[in-house]
Amino acid sequence: MSLYQARAQLLAKQHESGDLLVMPTVWDTFSASLAADAGFASLTIGSHPVADSIGSADGENMEFSDYLAVVQRITSAVEVPVSADVESGYGLSPQELFERVFAAGAVGVNIEDVVHKEGRRVRDRQEHADYIHGVREAADAAGVDFVINGRTDTMKLTDHFADPLAETIARIKLLEEAGARSVYPVALSTSDQVQQAVQAVTVPVNVTAHPVTAHPAGDLSALRELGVRRVSFGPLWQKWLAEVSTQQLAAWQQK
Repeated sequence: MSLYQARAQLLAKQHESGDLLVMPTVWDTFSASLAADAGFASLTIGSHPVADSIGSADGENMEFSDYLAVVQRITSAVEVPVSADVESGYGLSPQELFERVFAAGAVGVNIEDVVHKEGRRVRDRQEHADYIHGVREAADAAGVDFVINGRTDTMKLTDHFADPLAETIARIKLLEEAGARSVYPVALSTSDQVQQAVQAVTVPVNVTAHPVTAHPAGDLSALRELGVRRVSFGPLWQKWLAEVSTQQLAAWQQK
């Protein structure tokens, strides 16, 4: 078994454990090493903070090869499993997406249903599930316990859906059936919404939390009580560091 196959197996076991898994969202070797040294058992790489760190912009505006170069530097710098946000897949086939991401050392991916390269087109339920199933098949064929985090942005798409929560619930159920080992209904904002998502699937539900102010539904203890089993930070850790740094550096400005 290769190093990254072993890391994939470990990440899969972490998701199957029933415990709440906090996976800080990192963007370079410095942030990744900081989080790993703090004791976190696995990490996520966020496309948004990576884009900001290299002078690009989120929304599949980076060259995928440039993004993967960052991914590879991070996965080589830490000894814990790392998952990478690949937005909607950068126009790649599921097979090529898996092969290139895994070759860069990432043992999981976050895949969303808004296709930025096509004018922010929203994939329909089955199309998104089929894409994720294709990645699942490619990973299984390679003998890799790849962890796919199936993301849906439907809670934010109030102009697309009359009942965004109902659409979200329907989608995460399909994503679990398609082979996602966790689901990520972004923008859940209340305890009731979180609880409905948790009750809809058997795999971990991922929520985005702020590293200081936590989640609208509560702190880590409250999220655990609601049944949340995966937490990431999205771009919020990087943004918080930027805010704190701006405040501190302002003191050094000559008046």
